[in-house]
Amino acid sequence: MSEYVKIAEDENELPVEVPCEDDGTLLVSNVAAQFPGAVGLRYRPPDAQSFRGVRLVDGVLHPPENGWASYTFYVNFPKDPCVLGLENKRKMEEVDMASASKMLRSEPRVSDLVVLGLPWTTTEDELKDYFSAFGSVVLSQIKTDPATGKSKGYGFVRFADHESQLKAMGMRHMIGGRWCDAKLPQSKAQMYPTDPDRNRIFVGRCPEDITPEDLRSFFGQFGDVTDVYIPKPFRSFGFVTFANEHVAQSLCGQDVIVKGASVHIASAEPKNQLKRSSRLNAAAQAAAAVTAQANMNALSALSTLGATGAGGGLNLTPAMVAAMTQALQTSGWGGSGSGRSGGGSGGNAYGGNTYGLGKNSWL
Repeated sequence: MSEYVKIAEDENELPVEVPCEDDGTLLVSNVAAQFPGAVGLRYRPPDAQSFRGVRLVDGVLHPPENGWASYTFYVNFPKDPCVLGLENKRKMEEVDMASASKMLRSEPRVSDLVVLGLPWTTTEDELKDYFSAFGSVVLSQIKTDPATGKSKGYGFVRFADHESQLKAMGMRHMIGGRWCDAKLPQSKAQMYPTDPDRNRIFVGRCPEDITPEDLRSFFGQFGDVTDVYIPKPFRSFGFVTFANEHVAQSLCGQDVIVKGASVHIASAEPKNQLKRSSRLNAAAQAAAAVTAQANMNALSALSTLGATGAGGGLNLTPAMVAAMTQALQTSGWGGSGSGRSGGGSGGNAYGGNTYGLGKNSWL
């Protein structure tokens, strides 16, 4: 039975087990099959302060002195910037966003996906069998509690190709009677920004027959699409979320043709801002309604006074009523402004300094 070597792209990732040859060596081609572009391996012994390289001869990696099982090995990539794209990453902020999106989608890489919400009874074989429907699965692992050995309710899967990974990320999954999500783990935070609003775009002027699959298929040519949302009932717009904010921001402000219709792309306003704007609008409308009702009550009272002479023997002429009406309309009396007496419908119409005058000084 062949020995397996634990290999990861970096220290924050779950390792992949790659089989050795019968003589205990490891072929670079087998490593590159799981990590495209890999040219070698390195490891760090517990008593060492630096990494050590694995000996490579004619495409064959030879085990270190303590054997493969003693360490977890990490992949070496070429230093040539044309191959690895390191130089492009360093210059990402110096180039325009459109060019950045082209570089990002030119070299898609397969990553481990964390599967959240798994039933406690799900096994690694069941997890692999389920996701095999999307493509070849090279890794399936259920995270368990070291003390009890019981599942923690989540696990990891890794596909052999990037296309299968995108298919799995593009939908929710029903596993063992529970809805589960497959997404990039938090360890990818340095590659994919944590602010989802920067990764999301608003797609307006959508035709009525457009579907989430139409948007995913079209925008997938620009970068990895992690979510598509079209409101129901249909309101002629939708949202598309990318794995990388540079791709999303590079598309904002453009008009593109999707399914024969011209749609407009803009930044998606965060939900909390929308809710805050809605609350502010509702508060403003309520305040306006209170002010309008107070003014109507005041005008009605003045009309009654002018017509009947009520109010303790007041004898108001039509000219005086008209003057007071004009003052009420221009001063916003009855609202919630500061420094004015008589606020609200129950206030004293003759209160002090309502118009900058003393009590009854206009009589």
